[in-house]
Amino acid sequence: MFENHSLDTLKGVGPKQLDKLNKLGLFHIQDLLLHLPLRYQDKTRLLAIEALIPGMEAQTEGTIISQAMTRGGRNSLLITLQSNQGALLSLRFFHYHPRQAQSFNRGKRLRVYGEVRMGLHNLEMVHPTYQFIQEQNPPALDTTLTPVYPTTEGLGQATLTKLIHQALHHLKAQPLAELLPESLLRAYSLPTLSQAILTLHQPQASDDLVAIKQFRHPAQQRLILEELISQQIGLQKLRQQEQQRLAPAFAPSHKVNALFASLPFTLTCAQNRVLDEIQQDLAQAQPMQRLVQGDVGSGKTVVAAIAAIQAADAGYQVAIMAPTEILAEQHLQAFREWLEPLDIKVTWLNGRMKTAEKRDILAQIRCGEAKVIVGTHALFQDAVNFHQLGLVIIDEQHRFGVHQRLTLQQKGQKMVLEGDNEPNLDPANKACLAMHPHQLIMTATPIPRTLAMTAYGDLDLSIIDELPPGRKPIETAVINNQKREEVMAHLYARCQEGVQAYWVCPLIEESEVLHAQAAEVTANLFCETWPDLRVGLVHGRLKGEQKAAVMQAFKHHELDLLVATTVIEVGVNVPNASLMIIENAERLGLAQLHQLRGRVGRGEKQSHCVLLYQAPLSATGKARLQIMRESNDGFRIAEEDLKIRGPGEILGTRQTGGLQFRIADLQRDAHWIALARQVSAELLAQDSNLVNALQARWIGHRADYQTA
Repeated sequence: MFENHSLDTLKGVGPKQLDKLNKLGLFHIQDLLLHLPLRYQDKTRLLAIEALIPGMEAQTEGTIISQAMTRGGRNSLLITLQSNQGALLSLRFFHYHPRQAQSFNRGKRLRVYGEVRMGLHNLEMVHPTYQFIQEQNPPALDTTLTPVYPTTEGLGQATLTKLIHQALHHLKAQPLAELLPESLLRAYSLPTLSQAILTLHQPQASDDLVAIKQFRHPAQQRLILEELISQQIGLQKLRQQEQQRLAPAFAPSHKVNALFASLPFTLTCAQNRVLDEIQQDLAQAQPMQRLVQGDVGSGKTVVAAIAAIQAADAGYQVAIMAPTEILAEQHLQAFREWLEPLDIKVTWLNGRMKTAEKRDILAQIRCGEAKVIVGTHALFQDAVNFHQLGLVIIDEQHRFGVHQRLTLQQKGQKMVLEGDNEPNLDPANKACLAMHPHQLIMTATPIPRTLAMTAYGDLDLSIIDELPPGRKPIETAVINNQKREEVMAHLYARCQEGVQAYWVCPLIEESEVLHAQAAEVTANLFCETWPDLRVGLVHGRLKGEQKAAVMQAFKHHELDLLVATTVIEVGVNVPNASLMIIENAERLGLAQLHQLRGRVGRGEKQSHCVLLYQAPLSATGKARLQIMRESNDGFRIAEEDLKIRGPGEILGTRQTGGLQFRIADLQRDAHWIALARQVSAELLAQDSNLVNALQARWIGHRADYQTA
């Protein structure tokens, strides 16, 4: 089939050109057909200069009446056109060649296309496209809208357009195979794939351009649905692969009851429900793949600890991975407090350990003496070899790439012989199978359900949607930075009453450009103004031991105030701290603000959060701070965050796991996701060849993410 032909079969594509196309993710003719325009230019009409309005993109004609070089902040070439009725339009070029400047002679006729804006004296266009024309014999207007494609360095619009025209010529002669059921297309009034592609590459002047701009056109909806179906197939295939793998089955442990008896609190109904789901998973001989979402302070860590007890008591090792050393150290303290009285050894591994200490820890992990191992990215290192890894717990999954999760999972694979329970079986007849660890993934960053269905469709989802009893909503105030000194004085007064407080600064060092107070400057200012105030300082440049010492002092109320950067965003748990000040709050995203605010409100005291902002606020900044003031609900905040930032930023490095869509958008196209899941399940059950063809069409060379 022509669509699977390499791009070097097209005219004008040599090795260098092919390399540039590959950088855009284009390998076959089919990829070129699915390389859709970013936007369109309407060169089907010609407007008089008199009819131009600032802000519009338009095509017009005029006669050159002057040409000048302007001097100033930026030199430019300025050409002035005049219509037959005397209206003027300036053309401004900041980048030009002397020969180009010489070609704009007075009296020549010019047809131009560009965005109209107000200039110093009249309307102007900056760097418009243009062509010289003969007034008596002007070229015909285009009959279709002109697409503007995503490009890369060394590969311009003209070259890409010519290649796509060649691909469209093949498509008109031989339409692409239709892979979606005809009944589905009919039910939703959608065109065939080939019709949709032709429409989007060569929309006619009669097509609804407004619908195309808003991604509501049936041609776009047709492609969006097929791409989402393909992506859902990938997730469901991944899930099927996981269900076919082997994992150790863990029986319930009596040590869990001992932990319950020692806890100074009882689990909430939501914690118990999620714990039941996890324990049922761990009892199966297939690897658990479960994502646990819970708002800040909902008690995910103790649920993870109970899962760790069940694995460790069965003789297996548990790896607990966190994105920052502060969070990893918090887990270390909690797990040691809960597990070591139960005779389960908890070990710590980080990248800053001295060689001898690290060698000793690695030996303990290798021989199985270390049962529960807490760490950061250090757990990925080649030198780390587990004796028998049965459970992987990953906190804040969205901060790790899919491939990092894979690396840790692969470290736990053990080869076992099928038939080991039958000692009389001939060894030659025993099959060698891989044993995979269970995976428990936790996040305190609530992910909107739509996004979770799509980004984590390969995982079972559990939600701890209940806070421990006695927790009071955090009262949030938004205050202009002009009142900073008043806020500092108020903080000092509260600390005198026994309250502990956080003061968060986005930057480590002073920056006049960003107008952000540095953590070091702020800590010194507090110490100079109130010498009796016990102030600690934590930022990313401190060594791990220094950070740990300061955090311990704050936890034991040896400090009144902790001045910090956003390194304390997750994991810090000091119940007595009830006041949080966040400077330059307008610079932080909603999820980050919510995480930081969640460091307070963990005890019985009424907690408060003050968001200091630097005026003037942007519209986005105002929206973020307003939501924070109105709501403590992490899931509502996550939905608003999705609207403001889009899915790519929220998912972070998870995006590298195959979520780079060609046309679909998880937020905009959420209404298709449930249908895409349903259709993908039906196709998987019916026709593997069709499923593979869909995957090849939309994912192609990126299909390796399905092994994640």
